[in-house]
Amino acid sequence: MPALCRDCMTQFDSGPRCPQCHSPRVLEHPELFNLSIAHMDCDAFYASVEKRDNPDLRDKPVIIGSRHPRSVVSTACYIARIKGVRSAMPMFQALKLCPDAVVVPGRMEVYAQASRDIRKLMDELTPSIEPLSLDEAFLDMTGTAKLHHAPPAVMLARLVKRMEDELGLSGSVGLSHNKFLAKVASDLDKPRGFSVIGKAETESFLQNKPVRMIWGVGKAMQASLEGAGIRTFDDLLRWDHKELGARFGSMGDRLWHLARGQDVRRVSAHAPVKSISKETTFSTDTSDLKVLDGHIFRLSEQVADRAKAKGQAGRIVTLKLKRADHTQLSRRTSLYDPTQMADRIYRTARDVMASVGDEGPYRLIGVGISDLSPADTADLAVDLLDPDAAKRAAAERATDSIRQKFGRDAIKKGRALRPK
Repeated sequence: MPALCRDCMTQFDSGPRCPQCHSPRVLEHPELFNLSIAHMDCDAFYASVEKRDNPDLRDKPVIIGSRHPRSVVSTACYIARIKGVRSAMPMFQALKLCPDAVVVPGRMEVYAQASRDIRKLMDELTPSIEPLSLDEAFLDMTGTAKLHHAPPAVMLARLVKRMEDELGLSGSVGLSHNKFLAKVASDLDKPRGFSVIGKAETESFLQNKPVRMIWGVGKAMQASLEGAGIRTFDDLLRWDHKELGARFGSMGDRLWHLARGQDVRRVSAHAPVKSISKETTFSTDTSDLKVLDGHIFRLSEQVADRAKAKGQAGRIVTLKLKRADHTQLSRRTSLYDPTQMADRIYRTARDVMASVGDEGPYRLIGVGISDLSPADTADLAVDLLDPDAAKRAAAERATDSIRQKFGRDAIKKGRALRPK
């Protein structure tokens, strides 16, 4: 059976250890050197970057987020995950499960740079890369064996080894014959995993697997499926194609194909990020407009930071509000040209907030931008109705430069300070 040592990249026949370096990190599979669609997912990316940059955190449980009582976990390292901490979990609950955790505020600009460093390594393998977020991407390695004089599996193993050696970050790889199965495979053996799902084993692999394994099946969709008696892939196979479509619409058609391991989507190097947003949940429901205004400003800064890190700008600004009874409202407005400036995002969202009126109290507020485009299209027009806009933009750019050099807290505006 074809085998690969993930430490020295030696290719050999089946065996428990590498014949060259004697490493036990051996990958074996009948189709190992014939598959070319991969999904690479960094391991606890934000937390791993923090541990890389601060070795004192290496053996400690780390949670990325805020200690604010009603904040949520952004991500957590594997030490914290062993104790039950998960992304999007309320912070108070995470700290009950892991009271000795070190809570670290996120540094989006640092994570974005680490993502760019990883992308440079990927670019050396193939031009067909579809990023899903800062820390994961699909790669289509079809036809690259002649270029690299090595099959895709070898080059992918080299990629994650270079990530560890050169960047101090680890990742897990899934290799298969389509995107759906490649993404499933990358979750099978984290962290530092490399899993393969071949064509011949697709049907047997999916047998009796839970449908929540399907990317995009969240809690709401899972509940709908369970209401129809669908909990596993075997349950899906019992449904007629038309019946699934009639019950679940376009998702039904997708489910019918995925139940059979079929996914014809191509790896698209130009798949765009649709939006950039940030939200916060209050410790106490509020209708205080000054408090809400402060949160809008801070969220606008965070959205702008992400947009700048990604080199993108948005033409539509959205304000999201959730009332105390959990009903939600969303309002959006279009700009005459895209922006990535916190000042413009804030002023637009503030005006949207003023148009909402007094419909609180609110328990959550969010700000986002969409209809994204490259940064070089942003903030080009002159606003004749706001002659000070150019000065504020120049001040914001100067502030960005200072923060990049001296840290996020080097400059803070009074409006950005949280009320006691």
